[in-house]
Amino acid sequence: MKRRAFITLIGGAAAAWPLAARVQQAAMPVVGFLDPRSPDGMTERLRGFRQGLKDTGYVEGENVAIEYRWAEGQFDRLPALAADLVRRQVAVIAALSNMVALEVKATTTTIPIVFIATEDPVKLGFVASLARPGGNLTGINIFTTELVAKRLELLRELVPGAVRVAVLVNPTYPDSELMVRDVAAAARAMGLQIQVLNASTSREINAAFASLVRERPDALFVGGEPFLNSRRVQLVHLASRHAVPATYALRDYAEVGGLMSYGPNIADAFRQVGIYTGRILKGAKPADLPVVQASKFELVINVETARMLGLEIPPTLLARADEVIE
Repeated sequence: MKRRAFITLIGGAAAAWPLAARVQQAAMPVVGFLDPRSPDGMTERLRGFRQGLKDTGYVEGENVAIEYRWAEGQFDRLPALAADLVRRQVAVIAALSNMVALEVKATTTTIPIVFIATEDPVKLGFVASLARPGGNLTGINIFTTELVAKRLELLRELVPGAVRVAVLVNPTYPDSELMVRDVAAAARAMGLQIQVLNASTSREINAAFASLVRERPDALFVGGEPFLNSRRVQLVHLASRHAVPATYALRDYAEVGGLMSYGPNIADAFRQVGIYTGRILKGAKPADLPVVQASKFELVINVETARMLGLEIPPTLLARADEVIE
C-alpha cells in the first residue's frame, strides 16, 4: 500500500471513531423519571428502580440514561415537568404516583408510561383492564387507599381504648378526599369518631398539632401522600412530643421514630416499575403488560416509641410484625 493511501485510510478511520462514538451514545435509550417528592430519603426506592432495570439487562450510565425530575412536593410543577420529558422524547416515563401518571397521560398518548397507582387503575382511567391495559400505560397498584381500614384496625388493636381518632391529610393532594371517605367508613364500622385536620405546609402541620393538643384525640392517623411523607421527621417529632399514638402508611416513618406503619413495600414497587421499564425498552408494549398487583405489605412497629408512650404492644401484634424496631 502506498504511503499516501495508507495515511488517508488511517485519517479516515480516526475521523470515523468520534462519529461512531456519538452514534452509540445517541442510541442509548433515555428513561424519564418523574416523582412528586424530593430526592431526599429516596435511596432505597431508587435502588429498587435501578435493580429492576438491571434485572432486565439495563445499567444506568452503561446502556441506559435516566432523566430525573422531582416536583419537591410542589404539585403545580408536575405539568411543566411532564411536558419537559415529553419534549425530550424519552423512550419511557416512570410516573411514580397517581397525580404524576394523570399529568403524563394528559401530555402524551404515544410515549410508554409505567405508573405506581395507589388504587384501582381502571377506576382512575389509566387502563382499560388490569389484564390488558390497552393503551400506553401499565404499572403496579399498591392498594394504599384499600389499606386504610386495615391501618385503622391495627391502630385500634395497639390502642384498644381509642374512641376519637384525628386524621391528618393534605387537602391539596387529589386523593385526600377519597382517603378521608374511606377512613370515615372504616371508623363508623368500628364505632370510632374521627376529626379531620388539614395541612399542606410545614406551618400548617404545626397548627394542626396545636389543634390536636387542644382536642386531645386518643390517636392519630396520618394520610399517605408525598408531602406528608416528606415532612415525616417533623410529624414523628410532634407526635412524640405530644404523646399521641400515631399510625403511618410507610415504613419511612417508623424508621425515624414513628410508632407504627402498615403499607406496601415501596422499594419492591419501584423495582417492578424498573422491570416493566426495561421490558418496554426491549420492545414490549404497555398495552400487553398486565398491571401488577402489589403482594408485599409490611407492618413495622417501633417498640422504643411504644415504650415512651406507655403502650404495651399485644404479643399477637408483635408476632405479626414484619419488623420490630428496638
